Amino acid sequence: MKRIGCVVMMMLALRCGAQTVLAPTPPMGWNSWDSYGLTINEAQFKANVDVMAKRLKAAGYRYAVVDEGWYLENPQKKKDEKFVYRLDTNGRYVPALSRFTSANGDAGFKSVSEYVHAQGLKFGIHIIRGIPKEAVEKNAAIAGSSFHAQDAAVTSDTCPWNPDNFGVKDSPAGQAWYDSLMRQYARWGVDYIKVDCIASHPYKGDEIQMIHRAINKTGRPIVLSLSPGPAPLDKSAEVAANAQLWRISDDVWDRWERPANEHFPQGVKNQFAVIESWTKSVKPGNWPDADMLPLGMLGPVPGRGKPRKTRLTEDEQKTLITLWGIARSPLFIGANLTELDEKTLSLLTNKDVIAMNQNGHNQRQVSGEGDMIVWASDGGSGQHFLAVFNLGVTPMRIDRSVDAISSTAGIAPGKFMVREIWSGKAAQPSSGAIDLTIPAHGCVLLQLQK
Repeated sequence: MKRIGCVVMMMLALRCGAQTVLAPTPPMGWNSWDSYGLTINEAQFKANVDVMAKRLKAAGYRYAVVDEGWYLENPQKKKDEKFVYRLDTNGRYVPALSRFTSANGDAGFKSVSEYVHAQGLKFGIHIIRGIPKEAVEKNAAIAGSSFHAQDAAVTSDTCPWNPDNFGVKDSPAGQAWYDSLMRQYARWGVDYIKVDCIASHPYKGDEIQMIHRAINKTGRPIVLSLSPGPAPLDKSAEVAANAQLWRISDDVWDRWERPANEHFPQGVKNQFAVIESWTKSVKPGNWPDADMLPLGMLGPVPGRGKPRKTRLTEDEQKTLITLWGIARSPLFIGANLTELDEKTLSLLTNKDVIAMNQNGHNQRQVSGEGDMIVWASDGGSGQHFLAVFNLGVTPMRIDRSVDAISSTAGIAPGKFMVREIWSGKAAQPSSGAIDLTIPAHGCVLLQLQK
């Protein structure tokens, strides 16, 4: 019996050791918030999924995410109206039938997830932490337990910017609530859950851990993303132990810089210092998230502002993509994919930038001289990347050798051939002098290949 017991233990140990890391590379996908806000419906979502499968899947984009408010029957309510929520008998939100017509009975998002999976993609949803106030008012029974909603709720705790829910107790009743939610989402075929009002505004470590435990109990490999930012840097170990992604700043929208007298939203320029502060936390299964890519057409009902094409200039868009790419941030598109233009598509699908994002390592900011910021990343087979950014308002000229620039990144001189990725400029020896002009708010991205 001892021998059999030892064999069983060895098999279990081998099985645990063989478990794959969830999100081994930065997740890539599309999220509905930047273009649809609270309003997206089933037809609109599927239309974007169709474009994603046809034009973006080959580049690595996999997750299609329905963002906030999918349970609201009247997301564009008038000021004197109250939101109308759709809940099941156990007090859990279910998709609004006025918008997601396939969500009949207990089906929830199952039909939608099957549509996404049939195209070789993965399905995600957004939720606000906590338990619906309406469920607490009705004291709904918590599915799979002897508890009721009032046993789990902290009625003194509400999200400061969303009125939907109460907080949840760190207790058996609270755990039962999150267990019931995650079982429901697993049945629906959810692959990715973005939980909001939990990483900041305020930080809720106890609820993060409860959600993590609840996901593990389902047995389904569900990626957990925490929002909004900035997540506390001193909680990096805790978030890394419980989630695969976490937001490191407040919302990033289509503007270059946040005015000094404003705190929201974040600008692209403001992200440089924030992203650099989180580089030590980047590893397989853990991805500090610099937020979505507010590119292309943002509409018909964007989460902020009026419908528009992105206000970022072409150079600012390249800077955003390059910084997110070299820092290995998750890449989630905010554009309305049904109106995706070729120029935006080319930015989003540049194979070298995506390879750098997905397969690079030792990403680091190596210098910051005035308006010039330099980042570096190492690839495979002696490959390196150097990104030189101009944060200033006037063009910047560089007339030194790549060896001189790369030495600041700790890259030993070698017989490299150099190519500028965005322009595709022909390769040249790294020892030779280069003469590049970087436009205001722009960048160059150099690939060094032995």
